[in-house]
Amino acid sequence: MSLSRLKRSTLGEDVYQTLRAAVLEHTLTPGDRMNIDGLARELEVSPTPVREALARLESEGLVRKRPLAGYTVSPLLTVAEFEDLFDMRLLLEPAAARWAAARATDEQRAELVVAAARTVSAGDGDDQAWHAAFTTLDAQMHDLVAAASGSPLLHESIGRLHSHLHLHRRYFPYAQTAVTNDEHQRIAAAIRDHEADAAEVAMREHLTRARDRHRVVFGN
Repeated sequence: MSLSRLKRSTLGEDVYQTLRAAVLEHTLTPGDRMNIDGLARELEVSPTPVREALARLESEGLVRKRPLAGYTVSPLLTVAEFEDLFDMRLLLEPAAARWAAARATDEQRAELVVAAARTVSAGDGDDQAWHAAFTTLDAQMHDLVAAASGSPLLHESIGRLHSHLHLHRRYFPYAQTAVTNDEHQRIAAAIRDHEADAAEVAMREHLTRARDRHRVVFGN
């Protein structure tokens, strides 16, 4: 394992972001132990920001803490957990899109359109960087919709649902990213145009298709 050195002055946030990226990109794989002292030595920081970062990751469901065993990276979702997660997303996110179409500010609508238009190319062949960039764009798009809903509680709930799904991103069929981008753009256009029904339908269709795309993880 080799984690990148930290450069910015906000040390606690840096440690959190570095460890979160390591989990999501499987530098730290599901089931790996996360020793506080060992991580602190590798990152060249004191144990305190590492401990705080792990507590944040635990609250997001990305790591687990067990008595006497310390922290480990959360396992991948089971089939049942995966289906339950998408059931919940299908309950919450179409509603968020509908509310965003009705409640979003002009600035939020414009930001959504810009975010939906962003794409990620294979670039220099660095698959890990490409996967990370696509995951980030996808997460940002859904977060922007949730934020534009005008409901802080709904926004927080949707954010928490996404954490476990991101553990699967290394197995996502990235050949289908163009389809994902098209779906994002339909959602953004409906929100931009204040079309609540269309936004809700577009989000539901996107999630239904995304569920099918992610099922390849389980061989279905």
